[in-house]
Amino acid sequence: MHAAFAAALTIGFAASAVHGQTATSGQPVSNLQKTGENSTEQLGQVLNSRRLPPITPIPAPANPDSILLYPDARVGGLDEQWENYVGGPICRNVVRPTLTPFLPDPAKSTGAAVIVAPGGGFWYLGMDDVKIAQRLADRGIAAFLLKYRLLPTSRDPQEFLMKMFQDLGEAAKKRDLGSPASAIKVPEFALEDARTAVRLVRSRAAEWHVDPKRVGFMGGSAGAILTMSVGLSPDAAERPDFLACASGFIALTEVPAYAPPLFLAVTMDDPLFSTDDGAILPKWRKAKCPIEAHFYEIGGHGLPSTPGTSTSMWFDSFCAWMNTRGLLKPAK
Repeated sequence: MHAAFAAALTIGFAASAVHGQTATSGQPVSNLQKTGENSTEQLGQVLNSRRLPPITPIPAPANPDSILLYPDARVGGLDEQWENYVGGPICRNVVRPTLTPFLPDPAKSTGAAVIVAPGGGFWYLGMDDVKIAQRLADRGIAAFLLKYRLLPTSRDPQEFLMKMFQDLGEAAKKRDLGSPASAIKVPEFALEDARTAVRLVRSRAAEWHVDPKRVGFMGGSAGAILTMSVGLSPDAAERPDFLACASGFIALTEVPAYAPPLFLAVTMDDPLFSTDDGAILPKWRKAKCPIEAHFYEIGGHGLPSTPGTSTSMWFDSFCAWMNTRGLLKPAK
């Protein structure tokens, strides 16, 4: 799942802000794949020079259609904060999770639904993924953007960035030493929000003209890690019917026989996640569960859909996969 800017997707997104974007000094930071520098060296350069990507506070957008996941809950803590980060909106310190529907024209409705989980390393959410939700709705697929709870971060934007890049440096070091970043643990509260979102969509399926047996979940980077986690829930009531993951894995010991069909999109030049992390493909096949996997040569982290490269076709491939599996049959 991607935003128009590489930074919209999780841990790796922040990494792409290091190797694919322009720093506050206005000088481009070299690309990992083009220079051969490892991610640890690049992150070290950013930390030592404090040439952090640009980040500025912005007002929270009006969102009258958003639905509180827990309307009766009393939640402590400060309000969430919104910022423009490397050209796109992000949201941090979420304590009141919401689900925002993007419903298709009834004449085009397929009855399928997809919950979209933005990335951000569980530090922030790349809210440019609203564009993905809208693209799904334009295809007749009911989309639901999930704003899930996050790890607390400094209210000061610069302190937040410094801490995030320090953590990225540690993750990159482990990755370079052969310990994949896929060991990232999903916060229990984020997983609870994902499970609640699945239940909510199914409970209001008739209202939203959705088939409760065709509710999917998709995400990139941290959103993909969350997608995989909720997708392997043993409780069928909170387990999606199909999954779509891009650039973000979890360590799998085994894949249960009830695992949903999976659409997998990864890049061979991802600086933080190896295509071998978790060995998802062979384990999914061993469990005899449906899977379609796309391995792109170039794209970095989060599949930024760079124009002129094959990654720009990932969305069409996903929709074609849904159609092949009979998920896009017209709603009754």
